[in-house]
Amino acid sequence: MSRIAYVNGQYVPHLSAAVHIEDRGYQFSDGVYEVIAIHKGKLIDMDGHMVRLSRSLSELEIAWPVGPRSLDMIIRQVIRRNRIRDGIVYMQITRGVAPRNHAFPAHHDSALVVTAKRFPPFDFDAANKGVDVITTPEIRWQRRDIKTVSLLGNCLAKEEAARAGAYEAWFVEGDGMITEGTSSNAWIITTDGQLITRNTSNSILNGITRLSILKIAKEQGVKFVERAFSLEEAKSAKEAFTSSTTSFVKPVIRIDGDPVGDGKVGPLSTKLLAYYGVHMKAQAA
Repeated sequence: MSRIAYVNGQYVPHLSAAVHIEDRGYQFSDGVYEVIAIHKGKLIDMDGHMVRLSRSLSELEIAWPVGPRSLDMIIRQVIRRNRIRDGIVYMQITRGVAPRNHAFPAHHDSALVVTAKRFPPFDFDAANKGVDVITTPEIRWQRRDIKTVSLLGNCLAKEEAARAGAYEAWFVEGDGMITEGTSSNAWIITTDGQLITRNTSNSILNGITRLSILKIAKEQGVKFVERAFSLEEAKSAKEAFTSSTTSFVKPVIRIDGDPVGDGKVGPLSTKLLAYYGVHMKAQAA
């Protein structure tokens, strides 16, 4: 847990960190966030996260609380003060404090919170263990491309997965097509070895780890296609995996209790995880 947090201009002990009861993030989920991995003291894919943060703020018309360069300094200061070598840094920006009213306030005083959390060092063997996912109906709003703090639908589905003993839940639209996981992007590998992940649109969040995997696949000559795929196609796939800042490449060996392929971690998933590990180490060098 973060020992020191940054809250609206001050570095404070985590236990006493607080925001105002009329912060619009608390009352309306009127805010955005980013989670960035830290490996050996270095931020992984920082530029991609900042680009996505900028887009999220722009889409919701939320002002930057500080400039991008100042935010970068704050993030690094939080990491330093918490002595994080491996873990994550979390930042949240809301529209700020105003009397409760659905319409936007006249001011542009955005609120900023930054925390950090320590994780064990990157462990390839632990990351390469297969997991189960379940599927659940897509119940969320139509702008899932914005990394908003409005995550109730995700929480409900993640709790459903936890109660089922599964690692993750994948959302399925009414037409049977998979969008993404509650906190990850969904991938399959077809019987002819083609890597498939859903194309970017308002339907999914364009994961930063997702983008890194696509770049790695291109560099390694792995054939891939960005398109929607169905639950039926996923269950008949040769391999499947999820990706995110915290799960990296996580092989999926069962979907709704049905084995994917031979029910074991597949070779391409393992290779992509290894390549991603190299990608992280290169940034931490």
